[in-house]
Amino acid sequence: MTDADVVIAGAGPAGLMLAGELRLAGVRPLVLERRPRPGDIPKANGLGGQILRLLRYRGLLDRFEAAAAGPGHPASRFPFGGVHFDLSHLEDPPLRGLTLPQPRLERLLDERARELGADIRRGHEVVGAGQDDAAVTVDVRGPDGPYRVTARYLVGCDGARGRVRDAAGIPFPGTTYPEVNRLGQVTVPDSVTRLGDGDLDVPGLGRVRAGRFTRTGRGVFGLGWLTSEVLLVSTTEDGPAEPDDAPMTLAELGDSVRRVLGADLPLGEPIRLSRFSFQARQAERYRDGRILLAGDAAHLFPATGVALNAGLLDTVNLAWKLAAAVHGWAPAGLLDTYHRERHFAGARTLLHTQAQVALRRGDDPAAQALREVFLELFADEQPLRRIGALVAGADIRYPLPGADHHALTGAFAPDLALRAGRGASSVAELMRTARPVLLVLADRPDLREAARGWRPRVDVHTAGTGHRPADALLIRPDAHVAWAAAVGEPAATAVPALRGALRDWFGVPS
Repeated sequence: MTDADVVIAGAGPAGLMLAGELRLAGVRPLVLERRPRPGDIPKANGLGGQILRLLRYRGLLDRFEAAAAGPGHPASRFPFGGVHFDLSHLEDPPLRGLTLPQPRLERLLDERARELGADIRRGHEVVGAGQDDAAVTVDVRGPDGPYRVTARYLVGCDGARGRVRDAAGIPFPGTTYPEVNRLGQVTVPDSVTRLGDGDLDVPGLGRVRAGRFTRTGRGVFGLGWLTSEVLLVSTTEDGPAEPDDAPMTLAELGDSVRRVLGADLPLGEPIRLSRFSFQARQAERYRDGRILLAGDAAHLFPATGVALNAGLLDTVNLAWKLAAAVHGWAPAGLLDTYHRERHFAGARTLLHTQAQVALRRGDDPAAQALREVFLELFADEQPLRRIGALVAGADIRYPLPGADHHALTGAFAPDLALRAGRGASSVAELMRTARPVLLVLADRPDLREAARGWRPRVDVHTAGTGHRPADALLIRPDAHVAWAAAVGEPAATAVPALRGALRDWFGVPS
């Protein structure tokens, strides 16, 4: 008997999200966190991208939005490689943002995990791990001394410098960039005058432009208004920095502004201060036997606003697959799809964040011309939607084996409005319990009958919808489509294809 089904190293956002998803699937997670209490440094200032859609599908978005109510909610203007793109004029933007400082996000995820029954131990650091064919053994340093726990699986959500990846011997190749980024939310002192267009008139400095980046030979300065009384000030400059977990001070931000602009910018009272550096790294593999990686332990991206989205989506993809293995019905190779799918998604995120490095770090006329071209592209809807979807992770369609798949297969399930769907009015409502769903959208008793043997594991729903994209959708717990029947597809092909997909993803019929 193991001490837990799954040990999770790290109670940051990824570890806490994983714990909640595992509890939804009936698995016993044990979360071990080296810090004695939740952190109060806002390493990230918000959530954005596909994870917001997933939270809505879990019925959690209202709770997160209530906690985020305040300046900058919801966000529609996003940085990209030293320029900005604005989605506010699009009716259905592919990317949305939510101003939610990381300490507040962690409290929400901690509350949810505990409500579902997760065991979270703070002040307990994972210092080593080993594995055999049956279990993992985890060495822990706790408040009362060292001890050891066993589990079926161990997931490293312990960040870039965590022990789990090293214990598994997984390489973490990549690049560390010399940039140091500092962010501050501050009030505006009386000595600074706000002009009609939002720019600032600073004594001894003159006009400072708001809503754009100011590049000097010493770095990049950014300025924006969160409210009529609160400024967002940012600097980017090369050079050494304090450790990421050392609190940043208002004096440090002011010194950085002075170095970049060559003059003092009076800053009021600090509301939030943070500092970070950039790396581009991806673990060579996300799984080594019974040890897996998620979040910053698996990847680091050289741009803001994407790491949380990617890390939380890792855990949603992983949780139901781990649960299938723990409960004993996982088909062969199911856990390996976690690496295949999320490594692919991580590589897509690295693609656009490394492109942003090239855009923002250049300081010659050619680099400035490249940024101007991007600004012109962002004025047109099609490239704006494409970049927005890329940053959001909304363009991900997991590569699945075989050929001739329906266009929705591998993609995030669309939130169709449903009629007579056993009380559910949308696809989002069906996904709140994080269970697999076969959604039959046409009069297809053949498909319902084909799924009969999987009903203990797969919920079968029949509902109508306007302009149906398929006769049926087999939706995984992470809300991605595992299989779809084309409209009017004959039973001779649809039924065996459905049974094959059910076996591939949800094991043999019970």
